[in-house]
Amino acid sequence: MLPDLPGGPAGLRVAVVAETFLPAVNGVVTSVLRLVDHLAVRGHDPVVVAPSGTDYESRCGALVPVLTVPAMRLPRYRQLALARPAGDLTALLRRLAPDVVHLASPAVLGLAAGRAARTLGIPAVAVFQTDLAAYAQRYRLPGGAAAAWRFLRTVHGTADLTLAPSSASAAQLARHGIGPVALWPRGVDLAQFAPRHRDDALRATLAPRGELLVGVVARLAVEKRLELLGPLSELPGVRLVVVGDGPQRRALARAMPRARFLGQLGGAELGAVVASLDLFVHPGADETFCQAVQEALAAGVPAVVAASGGPLDLVRHRENGWLWAGDDPQVLAALVAGLRDDPAARSAAAARARPSVAGRTWGRIGDELIGHLQRVRTPVAA
Repeated sequence: MLPDLPGGPAGLRVAVVAETFLPAVNGVVTSVLRLVDHLAVRGHDPVVVAPSGTDYESRCGALVPVLTVPAMRLPRYRQLALARPAGDLTALLRRLAPDVVHLASPAVLGLAAGRAARTLGIPAVAVFQTDLAAYAQRYRLPGGAAAAWRFLRTVHGTADLTLAPSSASAAQLARHGIGPVALWPRGVDLAQFAPRHRDDALRATLAPRGELLVGVVARLAVEKRLELLGPLSELPGVRLVVVGDGPQRRALARAMPRARFLGQLGGAELGAVVASLDLFVHPGADETFCQAVQEALAAGVPAVVAASGGPLDLVRHRENGWLWAGDDPQVLAALVAGLRDDPAARSAAAARARPSVAGRTWGRIGDELIGHLQRVRTPVAA
């Protein structure tokens, strides 16, 4: 039975449609949880529609209903539940009667929800968070990037507004005929990720000889290009730490035997590991934003990132981190080796890291999103 959502004269009733949700751990899930919690804190009434998850209590104590749709799992990625194709959400949305539909990184489920919203005259906002075209190319899916962009134009064409997480993503969407587009970045938890969580005992465990502690937090999947960290992991005086899980974990562990693989971490444990790093390195070239980079900066850890996509909005070369151009892992290793031998440069960048993202609180970012939702709201057609 579908829930009766409490409504108020000033509050928005928001159907948040998520392609993935708990218990999965990824950037989309994190953003959805933060969004839903903020909506509840501000007196709005969210409900989540997703292929997995159960009702839960938000941070302010509000009960958030979670409606699940039929799901399937990818053959090479059994941890991830995705909505089955060809679902019709018209009856569900009619029953929920939201003021606005929020499509979180829409694909199969998002397309069904967007079409249903159009049928019912409910305004919708779509958040571009996953570069499906890049995934199609890397995973060699039929039709490649061109087919993916045709699909994305169809999906985002059902929405009244598309929100891009970075200036690079906004420009990319415009080039491929998707719009209107507005910029909506991601927030960061400044309490969880802070320099004060640096743990000397943890550092001694991870780098027992006082090595430069270099880390990455990512889903261990092909699109993150973590295999490019191989030469870096062999550098003398450097210890690589990998946080996360995914289908490539075993292969990466075999390829980088000197690296420490810590698995999936969260909460205070993740905050302590990130704050204890000397450098954060992320080789992904298809990041629409890259929340993990922002969290490292918040923890006072300078970042070395591929010079493309969302991280370009976060990392300023030689100020709070360094940009690595190209795809050569030896060049990346050489860059890290140079920083290993230049503690003054690392210290200066570390001092500028947290201030560079200190204004990006989830509260501020959440209020920006509510503003976008309110602007597209129109009366529901009878």
